Amino acid sequence: MTSSRKNKTLFIDKEAASALELLKEGLLSPAESLMNQKEMQEVIKTGLINGKSFPFPFILAPSGKMNKDVLQSAKKGEEIDIILENVHFATLVVDEVFDIDTKDRIKQIYGTDDLTHPGIMATMNRLGSIAVSGEYELINQTINESKEKIQNAKRLIDAKHTTSLVMAANPLHRAHERLIRQTLENTDLLVIFLLKPYTQSNLDYEIRKETLEYFINHFLTKNHVVIVPLENSYIFAGYSEIIIDAIVAKNYGCDRLTIGRNHAGLGMFYDANSNKSIIDRVVGIDIEITVASEYVYCDKCTTLVSKSTCPHGQHHQISYHSDSILELLELGILPPTMLIRKEISAFILSKLLPNRFKNLEKLYYDILPVEGLLEEHTEKDFYLELMKLYQTTSLT
Repeated sequence: MTSSRKNKTLFIDKEAASALELLKEGLLSPAESLMNQKEMQEVIKTGLINGKSFPFPFILAPSGKMNKDVLQSAKKGEEIDIILENVHFATLVVDEVFDIDTKDRIKQIYGTDDLTHPGIMATMNRLGSIAVSGEYELINQTINESKEKIQNAKRLIDAKHTTSLVMAANPLHRAHERLIRQTLENTDLLVIFLLKPYTQSNLDYEIRKETLEYFINHFLTKNHVVIVPLENSYIFAGYSEIIIDAIVAKNYGCDRLTIGRNHAGLGMFYDANSNKSIIDRVVGIDIEITVASEYVYCDKCTTLVSKSTCPHGQHHQISYHSDSILELLELGILPPTMLIRKEISAFILSKLLPNRFKNLEKLYYDILPVEGLLEEHTEKDFYLELMKLYQTTSLT
């Protein structure tokens, strides 16, 4: 297919583009194409594609009056250019155009249409009422280097089992570290899918990647962990997130998926007079799903423990809430090392609040023990040395 300036155009955002790329790369199999109306209704009814789980229809229904006008006039066999940020992203040959119920679509993804639910309003604003199906071709499609990276890592250590974790590490805290270690104990290779969200309420992806790499390179055995970026688009939202995680992990070559017990998609639901989790709905996806323990800090055990084995109760336990730890960091406060490793805190603070000190060298030499040599120090150095003072116990 070739692009023509005479073609009609659809305008999409990065989230839609990310989903279209995943589909074209085969990472959403059993979904292999944009669904028409009949296929959409079948997935809604059964939750299956060719006998395999898929949580909701994969459709393209971009919002906006211009998009609506184009789709209303589109004819079968007509070529349409898909534009992302004023750049030609893909070309689509129309097969079918059909109406959708946006509220039903929201329920299919999130399990609710309650507008107070995180993410629903954003999805509503980007979702149109008309969908289009048909074959599409990406312009300048690049090779997915992550697939080859995983295969090379497998060959390097002759891995028999490859396990995946999906995490934001926003920020990377001690419970994340324990989950990673626990998962590595029962596998040969660990693939960490590091989420790249589209919201501003997150640390920059590169900061999170660097902190994760620091932990892997300094505290784990070499060549047993691979980091893969994963665009956290709308298809990973809602209560069916675990199903999509399992599908993507399997298509990347993983045979196991580990999820935390407090995973947002692990909520229980009532089915045939028995309690089941969303995991019980995964059909035909050949991947083993394991639910890991939830870790807390217990002030009686004075260490990180599994919530299911600690006998001291919730009033002695400190949970690891990423949003609260991140709030401390955004305020410029060093979190206690029981929450987050001091080297990671120092690195994040130096990135979040650069040049916050009027005279760093003076402050450094005034309040920290030094050997008398004049040396240049970074803000990261300062935070690390300051944390040592916090840990001094003789006067506390």
